[in-house]
Amino acid sequence: MIPHVTRLFELWRIAAHYRLDTLFPAEEFPPKARHALALIRLHPAAWSSRERKNPLKLKQALEDMGPLAIKLGQLLSTRRDLIPPEVLSQLVLLQDQVKPFDAQVAKQRIQESLKADVNTLFARFDEQPLAAASIAQVHTAALHDGREVVVKVTRPDIRVQILQDFEIITWLGQWLESRLEAARALHLTEIIQDYRQIILNELDLTIEADNTRRMRHYFTGSSMMYVPEVYMDSKDVMVAERITGVPISDTATFDRLGMDRAELAEKGLIIFFTQVFRDNFFHADMHPGNVFVETINPVSPRYIALDCAIMGELSKQDQMTVARMLLAVMNNNFMQLIQIVHQAGWIPPGTDQDALAREMRRTVGPMVSKPMDQLDFAGILLQVMDIARRFRLEIPPQLMLLLKTLVHVEGLGTDLYPQLDIWKLAKPILTEWVKSNMNPVKNMKEIGQQIPDLLLGAHDLPTLLIDSLNGLKNQSAWHDRQVREIQQLRMQIQQQQQRSWIFGSIILILLTIAIISPWYISIVLIAMTALFAVWRIIK
Repeated sequence: MIPHVTRLFELWRIAAHYRLDTLFPAEEFPPKARHALALIRLHPAAWSSRERKNPLKLKQALEDMGPLAIKLGQLLSTRRDLIPPEVLSQLVLLQDQVKPFDAQVAKQRIQESLKADVNTLFARFDEQPLAAASIAQVHTAALHDGREVVVKVTRPDIRVQILQDFEIITWLGQWLESRLEAARALHLTEIIQDYRQIILNELDLTIEADNTRRMRHYFTGSSMMYVPEVYMDSKDVMVAERITGVPISDTATFDRLGMDRAELAEKGLIIFFTQVFRDNFFHADMHPGNVFVETINPVSPRYIALDCAIMGELSKQDQMTVARMLLAVMNNNFMQLIQIVHQAGWIPPGTDQDALAREMRRTVGPMVSKPMDQLDFAGILLQVMDIARRFRLEIPPQLMLLLKTLVHVEGLGTDLYPQLDIWKLAKPILTEWVKSNMNPVKNMKEIGQQIPDLLLGAHDLPTLLIDSLNGLKNQSAWHDRQVREIQQLRMQIQQQQQRSWIFGSIILILLTIAIISPWYISIVLIAMTALFAVWRIIK
């Protein structure tokens, strides 16, 4: 059963009211998608709509649809290579210019959450929001000691809508998994559930505050990135240091101040790989509204990390797998790439690995031979997903957040400096990281650091060994008992089959006698009754 039908009808009404079917010419849509356009036009809200020529209809429609729709718009806003300029200009506004909620509601939420009056907390509180996004909005303020701060406040009453929308998305994911092999290979429902938890975590600003403090610790004293200090936090409110900078998308300001955009792009890429491999803690929501650049020192500007609500982490094994895969691609060694994927357990038995390597070379090969401005990373990613479907590869859900982040990074890099050679810059970083983590001396040191724990656990080793042996013994006894029971059951079945054959043969003979000579019908009936009685007793 489709969940929240009322909510689906509401989304249908919004799409029809804003005439989203008129965003692109119908011939630009795939044939199967044109049915959706016709469905939008069928809703009565489309008949009287005056929004057909509204230049902001997509932005306003996504705002009315709720936080998840806004998140989708933010992701697409980084794809200048895929989205037409007139549509992109609307999506960019969703980064920090979503429709705000009332300032008095914000004040009330601050007072209830921080258990103090706004005037007690702040020497000044500006009611006009500095920015408004899908989950929260930001007000500027000043502490009583003169420090300038930003106050982030979550939107009221959005949790219920988010939960409803995820129930619908989960149902859709299950429906797709039941019909599409590609959806099953991607573990689509697991990805949806992971993203659901990520969004719910974003509603709790104490998590964002902890993430920000952790990121600040990693980049303390860094010449590449600055992370603002958090002063106060609660579930619905976070008060942090106010920073001075411009969004990463403001290339006009970079040019006016004479900043080296190539150097800035390289610095951003180094930061990304540092987060993924050194810290194993990477910013996973890198749209331009969350990535700023300092303008105080144009000669050596630093990035500023904002909104650390959605962060990603990989297991040590996945870190090594991703690093080795990227190096194999950079070296054009696609057989090695397949071996790495095979060692990770992503390739099912019996797969034609030579054919898989040829497909990867055809699809991924252009990535290392073309500059970024000629690459369609999202398109290549879709082709890789298609290869995964055809060869039934298993792609771990935890890597999908990293892939989403890579789409963001590639989009930002293309805007900032299209000629950036991402592979030339990344190769020495990855090579050094892999060598460091495969260094025998380092591995022995790590084992040495674990010796105290091993020695402490050695005291329990005899008990654990005895328990394990007893477990194996009991398991062996249980296994023998199961085998004997199966053998007895097999003998009983064989005996029943023999009895059934004998009794069936007798009944067939009696029926034949009854048919040949009607005079013996009564005798036959008596004999058959007796046989059934004996059969029930034996059975």
